[in-house]
Amino acid sequence: MRRLLNRAAARALTAALICLAQSPAAAQNASAPFTFAALGDTPYTRDEEERFPDLIAEMNREDLAFVVHVGDFKAANARCDDGLFLQRREWFEYSRHPFVFVPGDNEWTDCRRFAAGRYEPLERLRKLRELFFRSEESLGQRRMKLARQSPDYPEHARWRHGEVLFVTLNVPGGANNARHMPEEFRSRNAAVEQWLERSFRLAREDGLRAVVVLMQANPWASPTGHYFGYRELLAALARETREFRGEVLLVHGDTHRHRVDRPLRRAPGDAPLANFTRVEVFGSPSMNWVRIRVSEEAGRVRFVVTPGS
Repeated sequence: MRRLLNRAAARALTAALICLAQSPAAAQNASAPFTFAALGDTPYTRDEEERFPDLIAEMNREDLAFVVHVGDFKAANARCDDGLFLQRREWFEYSRHPFVFVPGDNEWTDCRRFAAGRYEPLERLRKLRELFFRSEESLGQRRMKLARQSPDYPEHARWRHGEVLFVTLNVPGGANNARHMPEEFRSRNAAVEQWLERSFRLAREDGLRAVVVLMQANPWASPTGHYFGYRELLAALARETREFRGEVLLVHGDTHRHRVDRPLRRAPGDAPLANFTRVEVFGSPSMNWVRIRVSEEAGRVRFVVTPGS
């Protein structure tokens, strides 16, 4: 595969890395404010691929707790070959912060496309699990311990930072693979709901103040207009949000439109759930990242969302 990152750029980026161990001060106050970064749906084009290492370098200069890529690290029609997967992992490893990747549809469900190489989607998902989810730690120059759901679904992870629990889910765009592979969808969706339920239960038992859910799909953007492939997930998310006394934040990609709003309702026509916020990251051709600052005011967690650059 053609190398898109030349040796000079790789050396320059490596030299710019500051691999700092987490200091005692970083772990001091459980309610101390912190900031994390989220991005997704990039790099797609050759130009974005050439600029992606600079994006990592930009985040490296920030004081971040960790970085999360919420999926679609390539265009849907780009070939899903091992070389590209290895290249993306190499770039993610340049992050001086812990780096967590969440799979999107372009990395596995869309690999059936002719232009993408006519790969079998589950075979590509197995390769992603081998390359990105094989250990109990994050990627990045400074690692972070992760809890994984099971060997069958290692991409479902969670970790705690301060009084906030972070949860990743394999929920791809394109109707969640429900049309093309209904049996696969049913099995994975059951695992998703179980992981979500167990994570919220843990947050309640530990008295945590917020839960952040990270996935690829925009569940309000089903092509049928009836949220096909996401109905059960939205119902579970609404149920858990209602039963949780703290704040809930959903971070996703998929539709390439950065926004911050409150779209979750118990039922159509109801008022939005007040303790739920949705953040969609930027996406190609807008190559940017999102800065999310987490702080506490009057006993409640507050999320402040700003563009990374």
